[in-house]
Amino acid sequence: MKFVIYPSVDEDRLAKIRSTVEHWTVVNADSEDAASQAIQDADCFFGKITPRLLSRASRLKWIQSPTASLEHYVFPELTTHPAVLTNMRGLFSDVIADHVMGYILCFARQLATYIRQQSQAKWAPVGGEAGRSDFKSGPGQVSPIDLKHRQLQTQTVGIIGLGEIGQELTRRAAAFGMNVIGVDPREDLRDIIDLPELSEVWKPEDLNQLLEVADYVVVAAPHTPETVGMFACDQFQAMKSDAILINIGRGALVRLDDLVTSLRQGEIGGAALDVYEIEPLPQSHPLWAMENVILTPHIAGYAPCIAERHLGVVLENVRAFDQGAPLQNLVNKTLWY
Repeated sequence: MKFVIYPSVDEDRLAKIRSTVEHWTVVNADSEDAASQAIQDADCFFGKITPRLLSRASRLKWIQSPTASLEHYVFPELTTHPAVLTNMRGLFSDVIADHVMGYILCFARQLATYIRQQSQAKWAPVGGEAGRSDFKSGPGQVSPIDLKHRQLQTQTVGIIGLGEIGQELTRRAAAFGMNVIGVDPREDLRDIIDLPELSEVWKPEDLNQLLEVADYVVVAAPHTPETVGMFACDQFQAMKSDAILINIGRGALVRLDDLVTSLRQGEIGGAALDVYEIEPLPQSHPLWAMENVILTPHIAGYAPCIAERHLGVVLENVRAFDQGAPLQNLVNKTLWY
């Protein structure tokens, strides 16, 4: 077997790959020209495939993408090529689900507001100090402060896309006592995943049923030709007026101009975004100044464990390919996931 890697990997990772399949020829190409020469008789490839490289390959059977997202990776010639494609989905699912729960807790308990106030040494409960219960009567009545601080057990989270991230988020949200509903295009979803915590699943054409009842709407779908701009004015208007939109999927799925309009008009209660139509988000963008918005700079999938997992997928698939066993994370190239 011949395995071509481009761009090249560091010596430590290269040594681990070579020790896994010592009988293979492993080429760690440091330029596209070098990769173009090596790929001519390669059986498999790891890295950034290009039309030029693919056109030179005469016997390529398997391509391993270094990323989970594929909107930047797939091109027409690759889609029709007989080589199978695998990606890195699943690496980030628990880390990103943790990030989403952080967003939810920030909105439920007003933490973003209190962090801003802390820098000003400002004591001001959301709902107003006048609503605080005293030691004489206690919390015998629902106060304005109570109304501004959500109890997760009474809340519903709606997840758009029940892949690895959506499944991990379902388990976490359910552990907090939240009701979890979802939207996913797969007809056999209940058969292929064991997720008893999920109370309801709708098809994409029934998205509005989810939007009408969810307190937190989490976009966890991949970027495909069908999902671009799936959240725009109509979807925001279908959401509850106090609902929170969370996007940790891909930036192209949410139209930012429409989101800004909906936030200004009070059509939804707030938003938390880690991905954007334009990255970096321009300093002049109105979202930066909105107090009911939390913005993080596309870091939801970062954690010390990710690099080891990344190499682990490569090594596992190298072993599987060598043994003729099923590969992890097979991709439907026409669907981009």
